[in-house]
Amino acid sequence: MEKRRLGNEGLTVSAQGLGCMGMSDFYGDRDEEESIRTIHRALELGIAFFDTADMYGPFTNEELVGKALKGHRDQVILATKFGNERTADGKFVRINGTPAYVREAVEGSLRRLGVDVIDLYYQHRVDPTVAIEETVGAMAELVKEGKVRFLGLSEAAPETVRRAHKVHPISALQTEYSLWSRDPEEEILPTMRELGIGFVAYSPLGRGFLTGRFKNPEDLPADDYRRHHPRFQGENFARNLELVRTVEDMARDLGATPAQLALAWVMAQGPDIVPIPGTKRRQYLEENVGAQELRLTPEAIQRLSEVIPPGKAAGLRYADMSTVNR
Repeated sequence: MEKRRLGNEGLTVSAQGLGCMGMSDFYGDRDEEESIRTIHRALELGIAFFDTADMYGPFTNEELVGKALKGHRDQVILATKFGNERTADGKFVRINGTPAYVREAVEGSLRRLGVDVIDLYYQHRVDPTVAIEETVGAMAELVKEGKVRFLGLSEAAPETVRRAHKVHPISALQTEYSLWSRDPEEEILPTMRELGIGFVAYSPLGRGFLTGRFKNPEDLPADDYRRHHPRFQGENFARNLELVRTVEDMARDLGATPAQLALAWVMAQGPDIVPIPGTKRRQYLEENVGAQELRLTPEAIQRLSEVIPPGKAAGLRYADMSTVNR
């Protein structure tokens, strides 16, 4: 698989990563054995960039990823996140960016993952009550101590990233980016490129919507978080289904699946962008990896960008947008 560089500090990853959240939380049923087989298949296909967070499960996703990658540590780049503080029973406590919590969180992640060092450590959400300089300063100490190799931020606004980058080089910013979430194009991507920071696109398939697998909200499991997501509800669902039909039509003409076209479009937006589509099943993983073989012409990229322009999707990215772009 092609490699891509994130930032200027030496972090190189596979051009497509694997988001592991849904294996343990938010997206319906769980099957640990199939999830582990999916991670192992990802390794066989050349994926060497795995993304998790302490809040997924909570805590159990890091354990699953650590178990699956045992014996493969030297083959992979392992990314995890802290900052969304949850209790063991899943209750959300707060967004926590205090230096003391940074140190507490990293020790927990290292233990659950079963590793001595985390390759890429993100602040999952920016704590508005703590100066970003304090949080990143504490993260930088972890680099000095050899517990973390590279630093990242998630859903941080451009000015916040600038301030953080002055304290310690930020290698990657992780933010939602896809055909139906193109907000980063206005300010975030230009800022990252100015500063030499890589961009990791989570939910590049629109939380699965852009794959065409969901024709109505009832197609989602009863306990699936997406049933409560603004873009999966009511009139928004119906309007967004029209976007999917556009992707399906173009994919059919290219001999690809909608998922492959949506991923190929994200990857075509720049060599500094790495999508991390999430899945817990091998069949979807293999489909996603097939996006690498889809070489879009400049005309196809432009056409897709125009028929699904920024702001076209119906509904907010989150019901509560107060925790993003801070």
